[in-house]
Amino acid sequence: MTVALKLQNVDCFYGDVQVLHGFSLELRRGEVHCLLGRNGAGKTTALKAVMGLQPASAGSIAKGETELTHLPPHAVPKTGVAYVPQGRRLFAELTVAENLEIGLMARNRGAATRERVLGLFPILRERLKQRSGTLSGGEQQMLAIGRALCLEPDVLLLDEPTEGLMPAMIARIRDTLATLREEGVSTLLVEQRVDAVLPIADRVTFIENGRTGETVGVERLRREPELVHRYVGVG
Repeated sequence: MTVALKLQNVDCFYGDVQVLHGFSLELRRGEVHCLLGRNGAGKTTALKAVMGLQPASAGSIAKGETELTHLPPHAVPKTGVAYVPQGRRLFAELTVAENLEIGLMARNRGAATRERVLGLFPILRERLKQRSGTLSGGEQQMLAIGRALCLEPDVLLLDEPTEGLMPAMIARIRDTLATLREEGVSTLLVEQRVDAVLPIADRVTFIENGRTGETVGVERLRREPELVHRYVGVG
């Protein structure tokens, strides 16, 4: 199986505080891979390290044959890696259309890409002239994912995408990830809620105190829920 993204022995610091300790993970092409762990375990830091937002002080981060480890943050999306941070980080005063346009600019994509994104999230077509700050939470999450998909990424990083959303919106996001998987997009998904992960993930890597725990298939996770309790602290 082709590896789309590989983190190998990555160390990361905030000042003098080490957050990632030799962290390793392999994201396979066309899979949904979840990173599960307690608050403060280093999940978000791992995503930021990939994007160059929190530079790795040791180790390697590679997308296929492309080494990302020392790229500046603005250069990483140009390699086909898109990132939807926790909290969405939309431009609240700009319209839906303007937010999507910013995504398109990152890799010089045009109308065909925008149409494809609007096809995935039809509600956004009805909101194109609306300021993004006035959207519902679920609509904002769709816009954040849609803006990321305007890059036409083959690797997508999502940080807590279901946080605070109603079940219907969570189901819509799951359906979108399933569609992207069929198209060969590889998704690395950070979550805390195992119930949000089980219906969509192919594999799960646990992270504990910045260190790699076990990587397991989702079927094993269903059979052995004690793994979740051990690493995340919930049953």
